[in-house]
Amino acid sequence: MPNSQTPDNEDRKLEKALTNKIIDDYFDNSESWLRAILRMCIFSLTHLDGQPVFVIECPNQAVAKRLSRKTYPFRGITYYLTDNFDGSDRNLFCYQETKDKTWRCFDTSTNSWKTLRNLQSPTASTDQNSSEC
Repeated sequence: MPNSQTPDNEDRKLEKALTNKIIDDYFDNSESWLRAILRMCIFSLTHLDGQPVFVIECPNQAVAKRLSRKTYPFRGITYYLTDNFDGSDRNLFCYQETKDKTWRCFDTSTNSWKTLRNLQSPTASTDQNSSEC
């Protein structure tokens, strides 16, 4: 997450390399357009509400919106990465708002868009107006 609480883009080379490895391994049978879009993103794991959550940081709203409509390929990825079969299979497709630096995230556990100040935050304020995204 490019903000004051996370490393800048120069320090994210390892995260980007791991993202590409996950794309190569986990999404190897997915459509090529999906793999191409995913290569623009950065993947991470976080914990929200005490559960592991797979986060897809998208470069902009258009990419996040497109991926939020295609959530099926992401089912099981949290289990794949953590071996935690008792946890949730929750994913967040996020992009950062440039004006206020908040994150807009599509949450697969509620199938709705939420606003987060920090992707590491245990609580999120929910915006029910999903027509914006």
